[in-house]
Amino acid sequence: MKGKLNMDTQALRRRLPALWIAAIIALACCGTALAAATSHHPSKPKSMLAGTWKGSYSGAVSGHFTIHWKQNGSLLHGHITLSNPQGKYGIAGSVKKGKIKFGAVSVGAKYKGKFKGKSMSGTWTSPRGGGSWSASKS
Repeated sequence: MKGKLNMDTQALRRRLPALWIAAIIALACCGTALAAATSHHPSKPKSMLAGTWKGSYSGAVSGHFTIHWKQNGSLLHGHITLSNPQGKYGIAGSVKKGKIKFGAVSVGAKYKGKFKGKSMSGTWTSPRGGGSWSASKS
């Protein structure tokens, strides 16, 4: 029996380094997989335009406005309060690569332009004519 015990102990001693290496590799793989799983969740796009904007418009009609935007990806919706024609109107639009388009359907106004940071500007058209506009984020 003593001879068999010695042979089993010797076999275990020869295999022990291989078992340790296998355990270390398994732990390293689990750690890498965990790190990959937590770092590959894309962050939600920022709502660059969401919030309140105040500005003015000039041309065929002039005045000032306040826009309250909600943004879902590249889509915009909210309302605009105009001084002329006075009122609050629903608006919808889109944004892509620094360019913005939106409209106030009930008054037939269409706006297009560019934005950068906390400012945007462009042109507008309506049945009364057209002109330019600019706004800053409040």
